[in-house]
Amino acid sequence: MRSKREFVKKLAASLLCLAIGITVPLSAMARSNDGYKVTYDGGSVSDAKSGTDMHLIIESSQIQLVKDKSDVVTIPASSVTEISYGQDVHRRIGAAIGLATVSFGVGALMALTKSKKHFIGITWADGSTKGGFAMQCDKSDYRGILAGLEGVTGKTAVDSEAMTVKN
Repeated sequence: MRSKREFVKKLAASLLCLAIGITVPLSAMARSNDGYKVTYDGGSVSDAKSGTDMHLIIESSQIQLVKDKSDVVTIPASSVTEISYGQDVHRRIGAAIGLATVSFGVGALMALTKSKKHFIGITWADGSTKGGFAMQCDKSDYRGILAGLEGVTGKTAVDSEAMTVKN
């Protein structure tokens, strides 16, 4: 009786491992085909303007920034020198003023709320070519992008708010 239970447990564990092993790569492939939607915030990429919506595609050997299915920049993962991240937190004053004209109470509550924008920066040096850019990421993709960039580059992301700048 005991060996039958052990067999069933091992079979269930094997099936669970197989199911996880199949679903994880499929979900990763679904994300990598489309990339992550980001907003270019500025940097040394000459063909891009600040505020332009793009897709960031992270592959095993390279990082691509794509706009309308055409390459804007392709960076070899091995040439990335730094990954940084930070947040811009501000109060929603404009929205609060708009709501205050309708209802003072709702406008006052809105003024107390904060919004966060998540930014990731990448710098690279590939031979004589050096560059960098910053991008704004969606709050649901922010951690996934960081993990992907850290994974393919081998670099650890640096919190830009924790860095101290000395003049």
